[in-house]
Amino acid sequence: MTLLQALILAVVQGITEPFPVSSLGHAVLLPALLHWDLDEHAPTFLPFLTMLHVGTLVALAGVFWRDWMAILGGMFGRYGRYAQTEAIRIFGLLVIATIPAVLVGWLLEHRLRAVFGTPLAVAGFLILNGFLLMATEWLRRQKGHRDHKPIATLAPKDAVIIGIWQCLALLPGLSRSGATMNGGLLRGLDHETAARFSLLMAQPIVLAATVREAWQMRHMTISHDVMVQCVAGAVVAGLTALICSLLMLRFFRNHDGWALTPFGIYCVVAGLFAGSVILL
Repeated sequence: MTLLQALILAVVQGITEPFPVSSLGHAVLLPALLHWDLDEHAPTFLPFLTMLHVGTLVALAGVFWRDWMAILGGMFGRYGRYAQTEAIRIFGLLVIATIPAVLVGWLLEHRLRAVFGTPLAVAGFLILNGFLLMATEWLRRQKGHRDHKPIATLAPKDAVIIGIWQCLALLPGLSRSGATMNGGLLRGLDHETAARFSLLMAQPIVLAATVREAWQMRHMTISHDVMVQCVAGAVVAGLTALICSLLMLRFFRNHDGWALTPFGIYCVVAGLFAGSVILL
């Protein structure tokens, strides 16, 4: 992998991690469409992947640090009894929403990616991701959802349903953030709150993946060239994810009636284009 390829992958990771367009799907399709000879199972690729996760994790933590301070500080009673009750409830909802994907991923993740991880399959799932985003917007309009309820008002049942939606992201091409936003919207959240809950859910998962990858390479010797790619990738991915997260939250805040529709259209068009190129 060249430095230019590393930087391109970092930019794509930073854009697609917060946006509901499947970061994994783009990571599979982009090298295939550009005919890059990348071995994602090579030992030198794992450090790069880990540092991309570090960069995006730091970016998301930077965007949501006030949320985490409110949750963690509130749990220990820093802001009063009412805030403590609300913080404990939000933390519990995040835990509940994370459990389904952890269990299903532990059982099936490697099998699903082995079977459905081909570029053509990913293109198909990216198209499906787009239709799911647009279908969610349609269903929300049919139900007349214009709620602006906070995360703390979700019931444990709602968190379970959002967590089940997240399991769809085990299929490459289906977006984790998109799936959880779909679930949140259909449980009565507005776009910005659904995105906020989705990206709060993402951070423990990304942290766990980073720790696992770091443990896997604990005995690895990393060359200077690979280290340069890793550091550059982390910085670029982090800055891109930071900017895109802030832009997305603002966009969702200002366009609550149809905010997922442009992403849905993009996924359908991108999936059709990628599938056509692969077949030709």
